[in-house]
Amino acid sequence: MTRSSGKAPTQRQLRVGEQLRHQLSGILNAGHARDPELHGVNITVSEVRLSPDLKNATAFVLPLGGQAAEPVITALNRASAFFRKELGAQSELRFTPRLSFQMDSSFDEAQRVDELLRRERVRRDLTSPGDSPDSDSEEADDNGTTS
Repeated sequence: MTRSSGKAPTQRQLRVGEQLRHQLSGILNAGHARDPELHGVNITVSEVRLSPDLKNATAFVLPLGGQAAEPVITALNRASAFFRKELGAQSELRFTPRLSFQMDSSFDEAQRVDELLRRERVRRDLTSPGDSPDSDSEEADDNGTTS
């Protein structure tokens, strides 16, 4: 599911998504999956987005360190029926959603934006002409004026 539809998720979608994220993290950390690609891999589940009818869920995951992400995503999608069965046993939902897994690129995007903001050219544009490095160190006297 993508958020390009323009509608914000409902409270129920958010609540169920967070519940599934916690349960899915527990299942992945317990190491119950038999796929050799998933053996010994630490996986972070950053978000679970649900369709409006709650029948489809997309889990955004990131292997620890971002290493070997493609084989891990492929293995998770191969084992999605197993994860769906485990979630069904743990949750009290009437219908367990179909799962699909996608690589979470939000951390990379946040790092890219942070690097852009740290550039000298951008920093110069963000400070106003009256700002100077010395203005922060000036102390006010009792009357509220600076010396």
